[in-house]
Amino acid sequence: MAKKVLGGLLSLCVIGGLTLAVYLLINNKIAVGYNNDYEPTQPIPYSHALHAGKLKIDCQYCHTTASVSRHASIPPLNVCMNCHMSVRQVNGKDSPHIAKLVEDYEKGESIQWAKVHLLPDHVKFNHAPHVKRFNSEFQCQTCHGQIQEMEVVKQQSSLSMGWCVNCHRQPENNASINCGTCHY
Repeated sequence: MAKKVLGGLLSLCVIGGLTLAVYLLINNKIAVGYNNDYEPTQPIPYSHALHAGKLKIDCQYCHTTASVSRHASIPPLNVCMNCHMSVRQVNGKDSPHIAKLVEDYEKGESIQWAKVHLLPDHVKFNHAPHVKRFNSEFQCQTCHGQIQEMEVVKQQSSLSMGWCVNCHRQPENNASINCGTCHY
């Protein structure tokens, strides 16, 4: 009899603990292991402040698959070379970074950019419905921060489960909060 009571109490504690952990994660009360302010060193310094900010190049010009794919994609060098076939200088001086782009392009190689925005492996995020549905009011900056002002891109938001669910809960977003939306 004592073993059954002890087993029942232990089961209740485990279930209660798991329920509490899920509640805390969903409501942004705890954020363990998230990559806020993650800012990896890139092989070539690339300024979003210049390209997206000053030059006003649309995000989807470079990240072409954002509206049709799970991934926003890192642009291949031929996209960079659309401009850099003729633009080779920065502030009137030859740029060694642009020279590296040209050299790798001519060799048929690619630049190995470091991924900035990281999600756990068990989370599946799909850019396409977000970009398609909310393109007018839901901009890239909603999740990625003021990227057009960043010299070096960093992960601005926690991208935690609670952070995402809070956005999905907004009535104007009319988004699912079903677990299968992101965990499949």
